Amino acid sequence: MQITRQADYAVRAVLHLARAGNSERSATSTIAKEQNIPPSFLAKIISQLSIAGLLHTSRGARGGVTLARDPKDITLLEVVEAIDGPIQLNECVGDSGACTFDENCPIKPIWCDAQEELVRRLKNATFAQLIEMPA
Repeated sequence: MQITRQADYAVRAVLHLARAGNSERSATSTIAKEQNIPPSFLAKIISQLSIAGLLHTSRGARGGVTLARDPKDITLLEVVEAIDGPIQLNECVGDSGACTFDENCPIKPIWCDAQEELVRRLKNATFAQLIEMPA
């Protein structure tokens, strides 16, 4: 499994906004430039994050993008799943009928445990914690 480039860009954009603070609107052009994200790609990402309730957007001369919630209330999991959908390491983890071996498979418990650990770690990582980490 690999996080998509789009999800990586989304994480960088949200981290940028978390560093800016809730009262500061950021222009998408500034985010794109400072985070090395293609502007047209960022527009799509901002839209998806806004639909997911993670960002507020406003147009016009005083427009820009802000976080919809405090950085301590936004997790890495939420951002990744807003872009890539639910994390699923293998189809058998989410759908018990997807594999012909199903419950007789010695590998399925490992996939399930690995997915649970990844989801737990991403859910426990907030953007407030991330902005406190050294660059």
